[in-house]
Amino acid sequence: MRNLIPAYVRVPLLFFIIWGIIELFVGTPHEPAFMNNPMVLLFLLLVLLLILGIEAIIAALENVMFQSLDEAAKARYLTTKTSTPKIVEWVKKTYKKMLGSKPIEKEGEIILDHDYDGIRELDNDLPPWWRYGFYASIVFAAIYLLRYHVFDGPNQYDELQTTLEIAKTELEEYKKTAKDLVDFESVTVLTDAADLANGKIVYDAYCVACHMPDGGGGIGPNLTDEYWILGGGIKNIFHTVSEGGRSGKGMVPWKSTLTPIEMAQVSSYILTFQGTTPANPKEPEGDLWVDE
Repeated sequence: MRNLIPAYVRVPLLFFIIWGIIELFVGTPHEPAFMNNPMVLLFLLLVLLLILGIEAIIAALENVMFQSLDEAAKARYLTTKTSTPKIVEWVKKTYKKMLGSKPIEKEGEIILDHDYDGIRELDNDLPPWWRYGFYASIVFAAIYLLRYHVFDGPNQYDELQTTLEIAKTELEEYKKTAKDLVDFESVTVLTDAADLANGKIVYDAYCVACHMPDGGGGIGPNLTDEYWILGGGIKNIFHTVSEGGRSGKGMVPWKSTLTPIEMAQVSSYILTFQGTTPANPKEPEGDLWVDE
């Protein structure tokens, strides 16, 4: 195998095969694996050095073995090494066949009578690769005509719309499990103890000053009753936390400070105040809220 493929072809070929396998299992459709994980670049460098090292070791062993041969064996070995690799011969033969031109010694058979200031014209046939490519384009055109103009196949606009609908569906499915992408429409009440514990941490850090530790209200409204100024329920509470309260009333939008999951957690924690009895409850404000 080493005699068939020279080292300058063998080394890059093996390296790119390994690279391709890594991209298949580690890479993403949008960026190479080494962009997403810099350690892959280091691994590829080590692979390249390993391949070069193996080539160097094998070359050294061959040299040692060569020195141990007698003169006749050395001559036979050198003849084998200097002969053109079979794969190179095959490539050259295939290239000439696809070119379809006459060798120089046979050009007299196809020379035309035209003479332009001593320049003669050859009647070469079209190269086979060109002819086959032309035939293939005719077949492709016929199939394309039938597919898109006779049987009304999807055009570019239809394919774009289909792709957008698939992407929208996939995004909605992803949002159901991606807490950091939660929004006003997709937010749901979180009941997990860890989520509620994190919600309490956020509440104690940002909400206690206005709503009191027990939710009874101070500068802000009472969170324990069933009356809400901007609407109750998880969606309205999340919206209020994210976008802020009434203009000029003091509550600022927290979306630039808190992540979506933190806003969902604190909104869920606020709902745990419902039905509790605070020490000094503030009078109800807003409208009675009834969950649908």
